[in-house]
Amino acid sequence: MLDAPVDAPRSVRLACWYAAWAAGLASLDDARDHVLGDDAAHDVLGLSDDPVALVLAFGKLRARAAPTAVPAVPAPGEPAGLGGPPAFNAEAIEAGEAVLLPGSGLGLVPTVVGAGVTWRVLAAEAPPPAADVAEAELLLRETLLECSARLADLDVARWRPEAAQGLHALRTAGAAPLAPGFDARSQRVAALALRCLAVAEHALGDDSDSVTSYTVSAYAAAERRAALATLSRAARRALVAACSVPPRQH
Repeated sequence: MLDAPVDAPRSVRLACWYAAWAAGLASLDDARDHVLGDDAAHDVLGLSDDPVALVLAFGKLRARAAPTAVPAVPAPGEPAGLGGPPAFNAEAIEAGEAVLLPGSGLGLVPTVVGAGVTWRVLAAEAPPPAADVAEAELLLRETLLECSARLADLDVARWRPEAAQGLHALRTAGAAPLAPGFDARSQRVAALALRCLAVAEHALGDDSDSVTSYTVSAYAAAERRAALATLSRAARRALVAACSVPPRQH
């Protein structure tokens, strides 16, 4: 259901819990458990000759001058959180997510096979400065209002009723999705961004008029996709901004 709580992507979980652990705000066991979620195991490839378990990887990454981590949640045409080089960006865009480790020259890209996840360590440039979280929140809320109005004009409730319900549900607050140490605004913005992204990506990924008997013009179809793509971009940027505020003791 699009109005249900939305789980954070693996990159967000790994980046935020690594940052919280490195700042002394979370235990290694808690960080591991939250990163794993429903997965069976996470291993990291590229820190030694053999893959290493997540808890060992945290220590090895910290030893390589990686004091924090930030996620990237890119899509084709939207490099949210990526800094380069092109080879790393291409891998991250194909995976749909990555983790950057500023100060270390490294990044992590996941490969998911069944219930297991392997993070590959690759050379990566530091990401550009993230948008101010307050500005990112304002832009996202403005984009959400504009998108909702445009889709209402296009009769979204008929061609995609669950998308309309999901947009309506965005008016309520979501659960805090980030690790300890992230402030209330970052938690709020991340929750909203995750839910906006889920609604937009669901509708964009299943945009077929065969779902209902309602037929729209090519112009209307292009308009609704443009509105949803704009919402998706704003949500990705807001999520990166929320996760880029360093965690601290409150």
